[in-house]
Amino acid sequence: MPRTILPSGLRIVTEEVSTVRSATFGVWINVGSRDETLPVAGASHFLEHLLFKGTTRRDAMAISSSIEAVGGEMNAFTGKEYTCFYARVIDTDLPLAVDVIADLITSSLVKAADVDAERTVVLEEMSMRDDDPSDLIHDLYLETYYGDTPLGRSILGTADSINGMSRNSIFNYYKKRYRPEDMVIAVAGNISHKKVVKLIEEAMSRDGFLDVPDNTPNLRHSPKVKARGTGTVGIIDRKTEQSHLLLGVEGVERSDDRRFALSVLASAMGGGMSSRLFQEIREKRGLAYSVYSYVQQFSGAGTISFYAGCQPNKTEEVIKIIRDISFDIAQNGLTDEEIARAKGAVTGSLVLSQEDTGSRMMRIGKSELVYGEVMSFDEILSKIAQVTPDEIKAIASKILPRPSTLALVGPFKSAAKFEKVIA
Repeated sequence: MPRTILPSGLRIVTEEVSTVRSATFGVWINVGSRDETLPVAGASHFLEHLLFKGTTRRDAMAISSSIEAVGGEMNAFTGKEYTCFYARVIDTDLPLAVDVIADLITSSLVKAADVDAERTVVLEEMSMRDDDPSDLIHDLYLETYYGDTPLGRSILGTADSINGMSRNSIFNYYKKRYRPEDMVIAVAGNISHKKVVKLIEEAMSRDGFLDVPDNTPNLRHSPKVKARGTGTVGIIDRKTEQSHLLLGVEGVERSDDRRFALSVLASAMGGGMSSRLFQEIREKRGLAYSVYSYVQQFSGAGTISFYAGCQPNKTEEVIKIIRDISFDIAQNGLTDEEIARAKGAVTGSLVLSQEDTGSRMMRIGKSELVYGEVMSFDEILSKIAQVTPDEIKAIASKILPRPSTLALVGPFKSAAKFEKVIA
């Protein structure tokens, strides 16, 4: 995978796909909600919004219209540990995409009037999340699991923190966190690495942004983070027709080689219609419509979680089924058929996810930012293929029997009966 590190510490990775006519350009910044203190909780996400409001060269309308005028798409997102801005365009319009996104990153104004206007937008986004229990449950789970810590707090922040942030505090956060050594630029599509590097050097060098010699690229190395809420229940009491539950245990951090075995285990347990949980909860008993599992991995921390939406009076039964299946797999492992099916599902979804330049950019950009290297696709597929039944049983027997953390959104006043089920 072509890779260049500029003297400023800015890393550039590309993937050339000559069979397409598109290109996706992305800038990954090594900052997310995990890096915030309480007074600026939500600053990373707030700033993501504000960088689209205007630069020294473009106002908000010019930023959006420049990409839309060529049929492209531009967006951004914020996570616990990173922020990403990206644009997908026809390959011949890549210079435009580079220029526009680089302008946002290096030269945003973050005006006081824009801060006040966008503050309302972020608060509306919080309200939208709060009105959607299937979305809210994920924030509640991490809050219950990690407690009042950076990993446990919502990416959106709180109403108090958003209302309390001034223009100066956000602008200072921007200048402190958006530095070349904390960034990765990833480009995938019908491109040339050498030409991309030249475009980036020209676009990012404005206002002396790259004039920071001898800076080593930063990688996040966090100490192991212990769960704060193991064996506890978090409840948001809502008069909903359906109960939303998320049950989870400690997984592995992102640098742990066992993550490949864990991905196969998660797929076998709740990765699709043929998974153990789906078959038992929905197909055999008709207790839920949506049932799935997923893995979250951070630096120094990770979880595996199981979601179900069911009738409130069936909640306890569904939780018991998830726990029973977890204990059975921990003791007896998965069948050969389940392992083969799960490996095929993980492999297939990975391959299919790389069918467009946007997904390819996401893979190489995130890999370079969090691991400091980009594994080839064949290496990843080989790692999955090499997972053995013994490795799956070993990790299952280690993590699944542990006391769980439970998050519930629904008409529940007390956590007492649920605490007994998950202990």
